[in-house]
Amino acid sequence: MSARAPANWVSAHGHYSGSVSRFLAYAIDLGVSAGLFALALKAISFTAKVVTGNSIHWNRDNIVVAIIFVAWQFFYFGYSWAASGRTFGMAALGVRVVRADGAILDPWRGVVRALAFPLSFLLFGLGFLGILVQREHRALHDLIAGTAVVYSWDARAARLRFLARAAVTGAAEAAPGSAQDVTRRDGQAS
Repeated sequence: MSARAPANWVSAHGHYSGSVSRFLAYAIDLGVSAGLFALALKAISFTAKVVTGNSIHWNRDNIVVAIIFVAWQFFYFGYSWAASGRTFGMAALGVRVVRADGAILDPWRGVVRALAFPLSFLLFGLGFLGILVQREHRALHDLIAGTAVVYSWDARAARLRFLARAAVTGAAEAAPGSAQDVTRRDGQAS
């Protein structure tokens, strides 16, 4: 790679997110939300055992547990999208949900997106076809909620911030009268 490559980096900020980024973010979110749900069940079991002396055993086949899990999924995704426009997995991969016009997501659109999300699965996965074939990579639930998923990181801006920080730090270290300059004049190694 040439020495000039960092200056030629192109920002992905605001570009529509692709299918791989979206799928990986969703996979991370499934792991995180399922893990949090399992921890909550363990905490409830532990608390019940301490308080009552009886242990509670959760069974995946139990309809109540299944309903609570589905409600938890709606809450996890809906709250995350409504509050910040992204879930944990989306933040990890640098993508976020915005309005279709690119503006910051309205909280109610985040909730509508969470409620419409299962429709993409229920139609034999055809609701996700738009991610592959549309220029905006919008799935059925994005079309219903009026949202789009875009990259929210900017590699070039991050690199420029790093270089600016390094320049400020370097200038402060070399400034006359700085602690390092005084030790150099006294003949001590810095």
